Amino acid sequence: MLMESIGTKKTIIVPATIAVVLGVLIFSMGGKPVLKIYHAGSLTIPLEKIEMQFESSYDVDLQLEPHGSAEAISQITELHKAADILVSADYSLIPKMMFPEYADWYIQFARNEIVLVYTSDSNYADEINENNWYDILNRTGVKFGFSNPNLDPCGYRTVMVLQLAEIYYNNSTIFDDLIVGNTNVGTIEENGNYLIQVPEDLNPNTDKLEISDKSVSLLIKLEAHSIDYAFEYRSVAAQHGFKFVELSDGINLTSTDYENIYKQVKVRLANGKVLTAEPIVYGITIPKNTPNEDLAIEFITLLITEYGQEVFENCGQPPIVPAIASDVNKLPENLQPLVIQ
Repeated sequence: MLMESIGTKKTIIVPATIAVVLGVLIFSMGGKPVLKIYHAGSLTIPLEKIEMQFESSYDVDLQLEPHGSAEAISQITELHKAADILVSADYSLIPKMMFPEYADWYIQFARNEIVLVYTSDSNYADEINENNWYDILNRTGVKFGFSNPNLDPCGYRTVMVLQLAEIYYNNSTIFDDLIVGNTNVGTIEENGNYLIQVPEDLNPNTDKLEISDKSVSLLIKLEAHSIDYAFEYRSVAAQHGFKFVELSDGINLTSTDYENIYKQVKVRLANGKVLTAEPIVYGITIPKNTPNEDLAIEFITLLITEYGQEVFENCGQPPIVPAIASDVNKLPENLQPLVIQ
C-alpha cells in the first residue's frame, strides 16, 4: 500500500457553545445527533479518518454517504434530503448545481489528478507506460473502464483527458478509437476547441468498455480481472495499493501550467450543463437546509486545518493551504479566519 498512516490523534477542544448545542440535540432526539455528509466516492478513505477523529471528540453520529459528485448534490437539490455537508470532487459543481437556492459559498481544500490504474494481471501490464497507454487500451482483448460522466466528475474528466491526449500527442484517432467507437459519446471540433457531447444513454460496447456509476466501483472489476485498466484519481490508486500509469501533466488535469490547454476541451452533459476542463480541485459547503450548522462548521474546521491537511496529504490528495473560499464574507463567521479568497 502506498498510503501512510496518519499518526497519533490530536486532541480537539470542544467549544462550550457547541457542547450546549449538542446537549439540546441529544435531548430532542433521544440519542446522538446525526451529522449527514454526502460526498464524492474518491474522498471515502480520508473522510473516514477524519470521521474517527471527530467522533472521538464530539458526541455525534457522523454518517458518510458516497456518490458520484453530481449524484451527491442531486440528493439535496432533486431528492430534497436534509444534509449537513456536501463534498464534491469538482468544486465548480457546487455553484453550478446548488447556487443560489441550496448554497451560496464553497471552500476549495485539496487537489488530485487522473491516472490509469491496473494490476499485475492486466493484459500488457509489463508493456504499458506514459507513451503507449492509448495504444494498449485500443488493442484487441483489452477492456477498460471509467465512471458515468453524467453522474461522476471522474467520468467527465476521463473523456476530457482522452480528448486532451489527441492535442498533446498530435494524434487525431485517440478519442475516436476509445470513446466514439465504443459509446454514443461524440465530439465537435471548432478552431482547435472541442465540445464533447455526452447523451443520457451511453450505450457502451461492453466487450471493450465498462462504465460504472462511481469510479471507485471499478476497483472491484480490476481485482476480479473483468477489466484490465480503469481511469481513476491518483489518490484512489494510492489508497488502495494499485499500480498506475502517470499521465503527462498536459492531459492529467493537475497542473495550472497547462490551464489554457485544458480549457480547449469542454463537455456537455445530458442535463445540458457544459463543463470546462480545468485542474482538479475539491470543494466543500454547508447546504442551506442543514439541521446542524454548528456541528458542520466544526467538522469543516477540522478538515481544512492541520489534522485534515495531514490526512489528505497522506492519502494522495495534496491539501490547499490555506483553503480558498468563493466569498469569505458569505462563510460562517468561525470559518472566515481559516481561508483566503
